[in-house]
Amino acid sequence: MATRFRPYEPDQMALMPAKPSDWLPADHLAHHVRDIGDHLDLEPFYAPYAGDGRRNSPYSPKMMVTILIYGYATGVRSSRKIAQRLHEDVAFRMLAAKNFPAHRTICEFRRGIWRTFGTCFWRWSRSRGRWGWFGSGRCR
Repeated sequence: MATRFRPYEPDQMALMPAKPSDWLPADHLAHHVRDIGDHLDLEPFYAPYAGDGRRNSPYSPKMMVTILIYGYATGVRSSRKIAQRLHEDVAFRMLAAKNFPAHRTICEFRRGIWRTFGTCFWRWSRSRGRWGWFGSGRCR
């Protein structure tokens, strides 16, 4: 009897689900990080952009903060590595929602918001009263 292989068609259309969030299991850390981004008070991150009349549309501070949180939670701290992961890693891609900021953009954003980020995250963690999203054992 001949061996029967599963179909392998790399050029197949619609191979991935329509929603990027469906690419990952429901309990994946990226979903928890996205929830954190949804609940952080990010008003201080938007304030520097108010009324400055920029011609180029900057990346959403919410997206930038979310990919930074996920990067730090998974041990990816380098701006260059985060930018690379945005192209290669499904979880980073899902969190960035089809955005691919360059490493320099990530670095400049991080440099500009570091103190504000710490304060925001500290307030959120105090309001939650626990660090339950680290309980999966994936953040070491």
